[in-house]
This record gives sequence, structure tokens and C-alpha cells, in this order.
Amino acid sequence: MALLRMVDISKRFGATQALRGVSLELDAGQALALIGENGAGKSTLMKVLSGAHAPDSGKMELAGECYAPRGPNAARLAGVTMIYQELNLARDLSVEDNIMLGQEHARLGVVNRATQHAQVRAALARLGHADLPLDIPVGRLPVGAQQVVEIARALVSHAKVIVFDEPTSSLTQADVERLFQTIARLQREGLGVIYISHFLEEIRRVCNSYTVLRDGRTVDSGPLAGTSEARIVSLMVGRSIDELYPSVPHTPSDTLLSVAGLSGFTKPHDVSFDVRRGEILGLTGLVGAGRTELMRSIFALDPVRSGNVRVGVVSPGITPHARIRAGLAFVSEDRAGEGLAQARSIADNVTYSRMSPYSRWGWLNLTKRRQAVSDWMRKLEIKADSPELAVESLSGGNQQKVALARALHQEADVLLLDEPTRGIDVGTKATIYRLVGELAAAGKSVLFVSSYFPELLRTCDRIGVMSRGRLVEIRPAAAWNEESLLARAIGSE
Repeated sequence: MALLRMVDISKRFGATQALRGVSLELDAGQALALIGENGAGKSTLMKVLSGAHAPDSGKMELAGECYAPRGPNAARLAGVTMIYQELNLARDLSVEDNIMLGQEHARLGVVNRATQHAQVRAALARLGHADLPLDIPVGRLPVGAQQVVEIARALVSHAKVIVFDEPTSSLTQADVERLFQTIARLQREGLGVIYISHFLEEIRRVCNSYTVLRDGRTVDSGPLAGTSEARIVSLMVGRSIDELYPSVPHTPSDTLLSVAGLSGFTKPHDVSFDVRRGEILGLTGLVGAGRTELMRSIFALDPVRSGNVRVGVVSPGITPHARIRAGLAFVSEDRAGEGLAQARSIADNVTYSRMSPYSRWGWLNLTKRRQAVSDWMRKLEIKADSPELAVESLSGGNQQKVALARALHQEADVLLLDEPTRGIDVGTKATIYRLVGELAAAGKSVLFVSSYFPELLRTCDRIGVMSRGRLVEIRPAAAWNEESLLARAIGSE
């Protein structure tokens, strides 16, 4: 008997049919990969499962009994827990209080700390983290340890099914490995795991079966063993993708971006490098290595203590506006916090940094702008009904595509891309890699920051590694492999 069954689940939001008769099954001790493009319906399906949305039709069973939660708390009490990409913790409360939040052992308003302490310790021991301190604020823990706190909270609530939604996006390599070990431990204990990720090699490491959604429908399910990567991708996108890393011929020429002795007030430290026209320079390193701080300093978002940035023969002013006028475009890794104006429309976000094609005598030609934005939406496969939709209504992956569309629409000479493919499905990644190659072929310079070594090795001409705020080495991409990149990132020769 299946631990979880979802049968013919449908859900509509106004004119949008988000789910169209989706079905899946999960057995005890099984890790099921839920795969699909951005906007395929994965998040909506999981919100139905977790009680955040009620389905319009269909039925669910959990451990052989009818399951129809009336909210997330009811789902948690029944045994279904979500571990979201953005962790849901009270940062100022202690580890113990976060784990027991909403399920405290109390009588007459008095919490039984001894009982709680023992229960929390037992849950952490099951996860291999018995030594995690219980009394410090959870906000002081690294992200990997915070994730352990979330999982421990699920165990204390007697979870039967745990859903992991893009759980590795902010983790170090070591934390990713520990997470995989934790999931394997949960499977051995008989819990069911649903794992959502755009990294196919990660899915193969964690899961033994898959369900693919496309356009709100279930298009295939089965064991991962014997199923090729090409088949999974074609199921996701509805067409064959010949190359996951399409190659666009491009030839670097003269130096366009020059960074000399750049130092911030914390990071970076004395960083110097050049990027040539027609070149894709990759930049990697561990979390906290200073990659994002370097990008922000180049774009004048963070103040610098010393150093110089030059575009061609010009040293632009020390404001983002001056850097944009000099030909720089920046895609932030934090699309929700600073990369996009969430309450504004797709059209506004795409065109804010370059309004001149639609402006005359102080008036905007909204029809012309709408057509241009619609063209970018088609090119980047942004799934939305209209350019006038607010960005906050889009999925995270589609929001990332809007941020990329803005940089491309800006027609900048130098593109600073900080984790541009984070949270984006495999098919769209291939589109972005091709676009980056086409930009280089058109004589643009691209600085491509990523934690994902395979895309750097297959996309970039050269790759630099940062460690502790310093750029420790740049080599041709062919001179690196994943092991050597990691070794330099952790400070090894």
C-alpha cells in the first residue's frame, strides 16, 4: 500500500489552470523526484499537499486514510511537512524553541523544558547532529545547520512525508553532502521523501523514482534507473534538447572590463583581473568567498576602499546609474530582495534600466514597450499571461528570467551575472547558456558567477576562483576540473 496517493488533482486560479488531473504515488522509504520546468505546477501541487491550497477536484490518501487538510497546520499534524528553499525559522528564537514551536509540551501555561529538551535531542540524534547547541539563536547558525533544525522540527511532529523544495540552493558542498546523508537516513527509517530540484545529477544521487509534470499535467512516472538524462529533459520541455550546454563560437579580443586592486570595507581584498570583448569569464568559490561582494563593488552597489573599475578607456562614476551609463548590467543573486521590484509589472522590471526606446518628449509609448517585452518573454520562455502582471505573482524561476531579460534588454557591453541559473529548469538553462554564448559572439563581455561547477566548465572561456575575499587564481576552463576548482576554493594548492 502506498504511503501517499494523489489522484487526479486539479486547481484553477482565475483564468489559469495550474493543475490538470495530476497523480503521483509515494511509498514508505522512497525518495521521489518531482521534476518539471518553472511553471509546470510543482509548487502548486505541493501547496495542495501541504494544505496551503484546497484542490478543485481529485483526492488524496495518506497511510491508507483519506487526507484533506484544512491548512498547513492540519497537514503537519497529519504527518506532511515542507522544507522550503527559503527556510521558515524564527531567527531570534533558540534552536530548541524553533524545533518545538507550535508543539510545545506545556501544562497550565508552563512549558516542560526537560521533556522538550529530551525530545529535541532525540530528533537531532536521528539526524546525526546530537551535538548541535540548543540554546543559541537559530539565526547565528550556518544555513546547513538551520536546515537541520527545520528537519528536526518535522521529526518532532511525527512526519510521515517530507517535501524538500530546492534544498541545496544556498548550501556549501559539505552541507549538501550532509543533507544527502540525512535524507538517506530518513528513508531507512521509513519516511517518504519528495525531492524537487533542477539538478539532474543531484536527483540521481538522492532519488530512486521520478514523476514529471508539464503544463500542469503528469506526463510520466517511473524508476530513475535505466532512464536517460535526455529522456527526462525531453519529458520536461516537451521536445528534444540536443545539447544541455550549447556551444556558440566566439573569439575574445581586446580588454573591455578592467578591475585593478579593488577592495571593499570587508570584501573583496585587492582583486585585479581583465575581461575581454567576446569572453565569458567564470567566477566561483565557496559561500562567503566574496564573489557577490566583488560583483556589487564593480557595479557600485557597495562602497569600495580602494581600486579602480574601467570599461574600455572610461572609469565610470561611483554610482549604479553611472555604471549603467558606462555599459554595465547586473543580475543579482537575490532576485526577491533587490533584483526586482516585486510589486511592479514584468514590463516595468524589464525596461526600467533602459526606457529610451519608448520615451519621447516625456511620454511613454506603452504599446511599443509592451511588444518589446512580449518578445523577451517569448525568447526566455517567461510563463505569464501578460507583461502587465506583477512580478511577485510569478514563480521564482520565472522571476529570475525577468531579471535576465532586463539585463539583456539594457544592451549593455558588460554583463555581471551572479548565479543567473539558480532556480531555473534544465530546458531554460540551455536557453540561457546559448544566450550567454551569443552575447560573447556579439562582442560582449560576460562575468558569470556560479557555485555549479559543470556549467562553468562547459560554458566559460576562463574560470577564476575566490577564497576568503581574494581572487586566488584564473586559468583557462580546459585547465580546470571539478576537483581542482574545489581544492582551490577551500584554499588548497
